[in-house]
Amino acid sequence: MNRYLLTYYLSFFRTLTLKRLSNFLLLNITYYFSAITRKAFYKGMPASISIEPTTSCNLQCPECPSGLRKFTRATGSLSEETFNRIVEQLGEKLIYVTFYFQGEPLLHRSFTDYIQKLSKAKIITATSTNAHFLTEEKAAQIIASGLDRLIVSVDGADAETYLKYRRGGNFDQVIENIRRFIEVRKLMKSPKPFVEMQFIVFKHNEHQISEMKALAKTLGVDKLAIKTAQIYEFEKGSPLMPGLVKYSRYRETAQGVFTLKGHLPNRCYRSWSGSVVTWDGNVVPCCFDKDATHQFGNIMKTDYKQILQNPDYLKFRQQILTDRSQIEICRNCTEGL
Repeated sequence: MNRYLLTYYLSFFRTLTLKRLSNFLLLNITYYFSAITRKAFYKGMPASISIEPTTSCNLQCPECPSGLRKFTRATGSLSEETFNRIVEQLGEKLIYVTFYFQGEPLLHRSFTDYIQKLSKAKIITATSTNAHFLTEEKAAQIIASGLDRLIVSVDGADAETYLKYRRGGNFDQVIENIRRFIEVRKLMKSPKPFVEMQFIVFKHNEHQISEMKALAKTLGVDKLAIKTAQIYEFEKGSPLMPGLVKYSRYRETAQGVFTLKGHLPNRCYRSWSGSVVTWDGNVVPCCFDKDATHQFGNIMKTDYKQILQNPDYLKFRQQILTDRSQIEICRNCTEGL
């Protein structure tokens, strides 16, 4: 285990206060009680949330609603007022914030300011970027902000393969930005952020897994995560689906229809432990609700505690426990698989 990964793991102990620990235990008790009794019950506040900095993106990835510009909701960026409201209402109980949902987070002009505020509140922070805006100046700002985990997406070991999914991107620029980030982190003698390079396996790049491992080693990132692809209209198959069964979320049935490989259980820990707040303050259940179709309240209009007890939110959790497969955003979810 390298020092950056160790620092990341140790950050979980550093962030714990009595309030956060007691809240985390309360969440777990209510979740397991609900899972056993099949009766939705919720007490406490989220221990982990995703905050959406912006829905804008510089790429046009074919399985991303942000890249395809297919959102029915408005495009915009998180305001300081909305950010402060989230921290004020949840900060004391929050352990982890993923400062990313849809869009490219580094496009937000106050990205590092917000990360710094979360870090000062002793909240663990993570983000995911396509690395096009990871300039030397931005790298230094991110490192100084106290970010704990930086995920960089690279879905090809060469420009030709990379551009088949990351449309509109620049492979050489991305690789140079990652290399420079690692160099700046070393020069600043910072123990964080932990840098994770993610590679989503598709049909067109599955032959490059060994090359990606070599590239990750050359760049000096702390981890290479090989991820399976989420395909939106997967039932009839897709040219993006990999042939390697190990790296596919789906399997073909005897009827020639594709389905998720695993059984979809009537439970979801994520629906108790956290939620997502969109750039304009809407609270949705999880990261699979990309178009925010399940809005249970807006933090700029309603207290977060009230949103958590919203009858529609409780009804949503109840359906997860009894008939999750009937919830549209759950049908393509790998949680618990």
